[in-house]
Amino acid sequence: MTDKFIPIPPRAHSDVPFSRPATPGAHPIQIGWVGLGSMGYLMARNLAKYHAAHPPSSSLLVWNRSHDKSEKLVREVGESKVRIAQNIAEIATHCDVIITSLASDAVVKSIYEEFAEALHQSPPTKNKIFLESSTIYPTLAGELDNIISSLPHCHLVTAPVFGPPKMAENASLLLAMSGDYRSKKEAAYLLVPAIARKVYDLGGNLEKVLGCMEVLAEAFTMGEKSVVDIAHSMVSYGDKMLNDKFDGTKGFSIDGGIKDASHIRHLTTEHNAPMPTIDAAHRHLLTARALHTSQARTGSTQYPVLDWSAIVAGARTSAGIDGLDSKNTTYSGPVKDDE
Repeated sequence: MTDKFIPIPPRAHSDVPFSRPATPGAHPIQIGWVGLGSMGYLMARNLAKYHAAHPPSSSLLVWNRSHDKSEKLVREVGESKVRIAQNIAEIATHCDVIITSLASDAVVKSIYEEFAEALHQSPPTKNKIFLESSTIYPTLAGELDNIISSLPHCHLVTAPVFGPPKMAENASLLLAMSGDYRSKKEAAYLLVPAIARKVYDLGGNLEKVLGCMEVLAEAFTMGEKSVVDIAHSMVSYGDKMLNDKFDGTKGFSIDGGIKDASHIRHLTTEHNAPMPTIDAAHRHLLTARALHTSQARTGSTQYPVLDWSAIVAGARTSAGIDGLDSKNTTYSGPVKDDE
């Protein structure tokens, strides 16, 4: 396969809010990656290529429930950069830094419980960092911290990523880190600029809601100042909506969008902070998924997975036109009453 890796610019001093960690010893850090979805695949690919080009490093050890995704990554970047783990236990016991990028809270908790089971049987003798990059509910972060902190020498860092798949492809995501300071420092210098362009430090509280909202505000402000990125995103998603390019296998799945919107709505309820735009987005995402599910039952769906840009289906349906097929709509203006 053609190597499509885009050269990553040097890291600026302000991109990482931590001092540089100590130089690694004679043995390179072994990084493990779990979860090769639409975002995880791109991030793992960039990480493997970046560290292979910046020794000392070892090949990335990956695991995904669907084995074909792991094999695809090996074919794309080469066996010298990526190796496939046989199971979760191998990731947990053989890696110094384990990064997870998973689809739902239930899957995240299940995987971390498997990590803990493996490490209870084979306790680590040196520091081990677990970095959870998915968007999870704050109370789950607390549960994961309890699971990991019960293990010797193990630390958890939550680092949800901000940005669409295009930013993941270009290694220009934003990371918001919470957890143990030393672990955040080490992880930040492994991931920037390999998969992200900037890290925000939210402190040590893994369930810090207000900090999360603050980093969102900062990220959006940065986006507004980065005119090229905003323009590209608007053009990209505008093109998808106008031309019905709703293939979720090449973008961010609608289930991921619904999960994120659900988390935000849960938080707004807990803190009595209405966000009507999120409520509307959630309804429109559900409408799009319902339409796609209905099509799947009749075998008429065009894509096996729906991209979250299909949110436009909600507005289309409200306007009385076809939600997922703009070409299946004939509109001749409002119907007038007989005079």
